[in-house]
Amino acid sequence: MISQRAGLRRRAGHRTGTARRTGAIRRPWTRRRARRTARPARYALGAALLGLWFAAVVGFELARPLPDLVTCSCFVLAAVLLAVGIRLGPLRELRRLEEVARAVQEVVLRPLPARLEGLALAAGQLSASPGAVVGGDLYEVMATVHGVRVVIGDVRGHGLPAIGAVAALLGSFREAAHDERELGGVLRRLERALQRHLDERARDGHPARGMSQADDPLLEEFVTVLLLEIHEDGEVLALNCGHPWPYRVRTGAETVRGADPLPPLGPFPLPPELHPTRCVTLRPGELLVLHTDGAQDARNADGEFFPLRDALTGAAAEPSASPSAVVERVQRALLRHTGGRVSDDVALVVLRNDRPRVPVQGAASFLHRAEPSRH
Repeated sequence: MISQRAGLRRRAGHRTGTARRTGAIRRPWTRRRARRTARPARYALGAALLGLWFAAVVGFELARPLPDLVTCSCFVLAAVLLAVGIRLGPLRELRRLEEVARAVQEVVLRPLPARLEGLALAAGQLSASPGAVVGGDLYEVMATVHGVRVVIGDVRGHGLPAIGAVAALLGSFREAAHDERELGGVLRRLERALQRHLDERARDGHPARGMSQADDPLLEEFVTVLLLEIHEDGEVLALNCGHPWPYRVRTGAETVRGADPLPPLGPFPLPPELHPTRCVTLRPGELLVLHTDGAQDARNADGEFFPLRDALTGAAAEPSASPSAVVERVQRALLRHTGGRVSDDVALVVLRNDRPRVPVQGAASFLHRAEPSRH
């Protein structure tokens, strides 16, 4: 009995090993790859058939002494239908890819709500990669018991290679914003999420190819991050890791500055103590504009930088200066400046304080009248 079982195991192991060597256990992947390879082949076959059809039409008409108008029209109509069918195939494929890209953006970079805890919100992004919807910029705004917490960041590089880091950081922020009492705890969670992402990438590829540690491109990966916490009275606390400071827009746009920024996440560890600093008090009706460096570093054909401050002042000066209108006008001005193409990803987040004003003077007089007389 024992020898029979051993023989069965050997025969099963032999079949399994044979299946691995022949690739039988990877049939689903083989079928998907075969389908992707067959699509260009079908398009090439259709183009060849169209060429043969035209050649047959020309040869048939030249061989006849008097061409028949009806026959010639039928040949031309059939050729047109065949050409349209060949053309619609890639268009359908492109439309499906665009739908997938929009779905990825809505999962990774979710649209912001129009209003959140008395704040009006809007955001927009321009990708530097042709055909890409999601780039290397990230942003999120969340209402928590600690206040409205905001993150905006910029992953080194742009396009598809940066999407993994964007997804890792946003997923960590969406949990840490609620769980961590202090803003410094949120930043440490983001640092750990980025480190895990880089470690997974290192295990998947680079060191396994015999690359020296000094030449590992993952050592140059970094992310600039700006964390904000907005309280009910409009006070804004900030932790900045190498990211551009935001603008406050009233009658004009002015740069908001806090303490000296920390290094970007990735190359260096965070210091032991993290103390958020008060950078501004956002009063009712004022705008706070967060952006990535792609907005201020964009250049035109003459090498001139995009005047972001002037664009914000002009966009907010118009009567319908809602956050969404400001984002749209700044993006249009940026595309006009660069000739319709940006060289780096650009993200804009605009917040407007729509909380009601507190009539301090009126409230003091009301309390004075409500106090009982001491005489």
